[in-house]
Amino acid sequence: MRVLMVFSVGLLVMTLMMSVCKGLSTSRIFERMQSTSSSSSNYLTKDEHWFNQTLDHFSPYDHRKFGQRYYEYLDQFRLPDGPIFLKICGESACGGISNDYLSVLAKKFGAAIVTLEHRYYGKSSPFKSLTTKNLQFLSSKQALYDLAAFRQYYQESLNLKLNRTNVENPWFVFGVSYAGALSAWFRLKFPHLTCGSLASSGVVLAVYNFTEFDQQVGESAGPECKAVLQEVTQLVEQKLASNGRALKSIFGATELKIDGDFLYFLADAGAIAFQYGNPDKLCTPMIEAKKAGADLVNAYANYIKEYYVGSFGAEVQTYNQEILKQTTLSDSSGDRLWWFQVCTEVAYFQVAPANDSIRSSKVNTRYHLDLCKNVFGEGVYPLVDATNLYYGGTDIAGSKIVFTNGSQDPWRHASKQVSSANMPSYLITCNNCGHGTDMRGCPQSPLVPEGSSKNCSSPDAVNKVRQQMIEQIDLWLSQCIAVSTYSG
Repeated sequence: MRVLMVFSVGLLVMTLMMSVCKGLSTSRIFERMQSTSSSSSNYLTKDEHWFNQTLDHFSPYDHRKFGQRYYEYLDQFRLPDGPIFLKICGESACGGISNDYLSVLAKKFGAAIVTLEHRYYGKSSPFKSLTTKNLQFLSSKQALYDLAAFRQYYQESLNLKLNRTNVENPWFVFGVSYAGALSAWFRLKFPHLTCGSLASSGVVLAVYNFTEFDQQVGESAGPECKAVLQEVTQLVEQKLASNGRALKSIFGATELKIDGDFLYFLADAGAIAFQYGNPDKLCTPMIEAKKAGADLVNAYANYIKEYYVGSFGAEVQTYNQEILKQTTLSDSSGDRLWWFQVCTEVAYFQVAPANDSIRSSKVNTRYHLDLCKNVFGEGVYPLVDATNLYYGGTDIAGSKIVFTNGSQDPWRHASKQVSSANMPSYLITCNNCGHGTDMRGCPQSPLVPEGSSKNCSSPDAVNKVRQQMIEQIDLWLSQCIAVSTYSG
């Protein structure tokens, strides 16, 4: 177990106070490839700190703790009563606070930014062995309690450094994708701990057969590109039946012995272009190859090797069930961890629709269930109904939650796309508006500093939604401060 490190906000707060006195990761892992660069301009901070977290929030007998990594950014913090923005890290290692649009919002509102790494991911693993038994504490419910416990700890520590008691800074929670769902669920389950939440591409609906995902890929591709991709799938299935090893070799994927894994790899590679705002990287060369009478399978293999693997940084082993079965903690453990959450809570099984699909029909429900069984053992399957019963799915009965989605993102069909009382939902419509566009700009990966919208096909569409977000954040923070002032 890691020893809790000294809370560093003290030194930074004291420094800031002195200044005041002077007058001053579609993939299987949504977010694992947010940025292909470790450039310092992509991060506000990479200085890590530690918090002793409870292993099991639901047991009155188990008092074990583990070290959970977090980050803080105080450069824009307006002492002593500025807001605190809690940015949720999702299903991947959290290497720091990325320099996305939240940095612009922090400057505007005078906010501190804190980020907590999700339990089990990155350096925040309670166990060195990730057996199915040891993964029993990996769930969204435990993660939400982690956030609540950390939020309380950070507020109390800040009060201690400022020599005050029973004072609450206004908190606002942010997240993208699965972290976006956590953001919405946090406001739902702990409304007293946050003034509001932003659920960017927040996948709040657990889906057993997620056929809408593939249908959106087709719509985002457009008729011409969609037809080419469907032809590629047909050709691949033919070649797979006749000489599978030779076919997989073309794609650099001979390690994928299970044909379903290989076909899922090919489907993900295509979907990612639309999910992350790079449709031209896929459609332009494929349409050109079709018009030129070139070999479409080779053209698609070139796209995968040059863009999906080369530029985007995807790894074939992510799709290898033999790798997913490995229980020793390593840098690639995130794949196994996310699949465990998929196979127990949320599913999001991306399966081929009955008609007019792009991905192979062999990527079906049985493929996913077999994977869950093979990787984690007998009896492991997603309790989708229970998850939606607990959180409400798209009928979430929360308040003061902003939902945002990009028009081309296939994941938006697991999000809340219809506004309801005190929960506005905004759709950003443009040709390359995808997963987390409001926070990341275009394209969504690699990361664009400060989430710049200048490369979006319609910057005005992005900026309009951002202005609506700002108005909601401003309103809810002001209401939170008013209540706090009145209570005091």
